[in-house]
Amino acid sequence: MKLATLRTSWGGTTAVIGLGADAFLPLSYPNVGALLADPNWRATVEAAVEGSKAGRTTIDAGSAIFAPLVPEAGKVICCGLNYGDHIQEMGRDLPEYPTLFAKHADTLTGATDVIDIRGSEKVDWEAELAVVVGSPLFKAGEEQAKEAIAGYTVANDVSMRDWQNRTLQWFQGKAFDATTPVGPVLVTPEDVAGDFEVRGYVNGELVQEGNTRTLVFGPARLLSYISQFTILRPGDLVLTGTPGGVGMGMTPPRFLQDGDVLTTEISGIGRLENPIRIHSNDGAATPCIPALTTNTKE
Repeated sequence: MKLATLRTSWGGTTAVIGLGADAFLPLSYPNVGALLADPNWRATVEAAVEGSKAGRTTIDAGSAIFAPLVPEAGKVICCGLNYGDHIQEMGRDLPEYPTLFAKHADTLTGATDVIDIRGSEKVDWEAELAVVVGSPLFKAGEEQAKEAIAGYTVANDVSMRDWQNRTLQWFQGKAFDATTPVGPVLVTPEDVAGDFEVRGYVNGELVQEGNTRTLVFGPARLLSYISQFTILRPGDLVLTGTPGGVGMGMTPPRFLQDGDVLTTEISGIGRLENPIRIHSNDGAATPCIPALTTNTKE
């Protein structure tokens, strides 16, 4: 099955289920995260689909406007350096443990939303497979973690490299508001087969291509590892890392420009298509960023 969160005409959002390729059926939940928080969500969705045969109103897929899939995710945890080729282009050794960092839900944006960047001149792309948690996990083994996966979706960990490289900690370059598109849909595990082809494009040019079979830490292993130190709950989101081809790894480095279109695609799930708007620090419309100070004691 395919689930999504759509924006509504009255300014809210609603969780929906895909009915084939042409229509979505609204559900009585504001978003996919809220739906997954219901322990009986699968039965609820199946009942809704059965009820749709009685003529319930649907939303035409062509007019659907996608919100972030899980806009209120309690935890957004990302794995860096998880594809062998990307690790090599960054000049690093294969890791013994996952390299993890976190984002806030405020970083998430929709599948076709414009991504507005203010305050960075080195904006990079990172096409990724993301995993959505469907049931609570704590100190779980890999098999339990696999069973807890609600589904898979597409994400792009758009990264502000100039901010990321200010310190050894990556957080500040990864956590700009509304810069991480996620969606357009969640595909449940029974509707996918095998590994995923992950591709990234800039203005239609293929810049990234990889297969999740080359992940150092696969989805179930990642969820199991994370659950050893923090509980994962329904609607939490885990980004699994990006294949080679990021702009920072090119010679010379290449970054997104104002007006570019960033496309992220995973076979069997769908695609994100996000116009990029990069705003200069010049001009009255640019928000004032407080001056950073250095704490010499830390």
